[in-house]
Amino acid sequence: MKKNLKLGSKIREMRRSQNMSLAQLADKIDKTSSYLSQVERGLAEPSITALREISKALDVPIFYFLVEDEEHNAVVRKNERKQLGFPGSNSKVELISPDLNHQMEIIEVTLEPGETTVDMPLSHQGEECTLVLEGKLDIKIGDKNYILEPGDSIYYLASIPHRLLSIGDEPLVFVSAITPPNF
Repeated sequence: MKKNLKLGSKIREMRRSQNMSLAQLADKIDKTSSYLSQVERGLAEPSITALREISKALDVPIFYFLVEDEEHNAVVRKNERKQLGFPGSNSKVELISPDLNHQMEIIEVTLEPGETTVDMPLSHQGEECTLVLEGKLDIKIGDKNYILEPGDSIYYLASIPHRLLSIGDEPLVFVSAITPPNF
């Protein structure tokens, strides 16, 4: 019964956060307020179909209700980041997201002046967004080059071959969000 109560509490919390009454949600999922009240109090367990309808009505993914909070909320402390690296590069690459087992990967990269992420532009599945924190970036995407400075960002399809190069006199530090994870 404890699992049902936790599920019901999450449904109630999400419903209330959206200022939706029990009756309004029940109406949206074509169920009675009484049934939904029982679900929220852990007295009834919704079918997977009902849970899909609830998640759709509340505009949240169904997994939000099925996984423990710790599974989708993770703090990564700066001194505990996983260290990664580009092949043949001395660059410093740290994983900001908790791991590579989710839908997104976020990395912080430090490149010394003149250093590049890869010698030849590479492509991979998904999308990427890069934000320059320090230094100067020359990013080649397909046959175009873009120069970015601190505070500048660029969003691109990662399936187009790309290469990032540190230009200027100081190290380049940037953050990239990549979906799906690629490292």
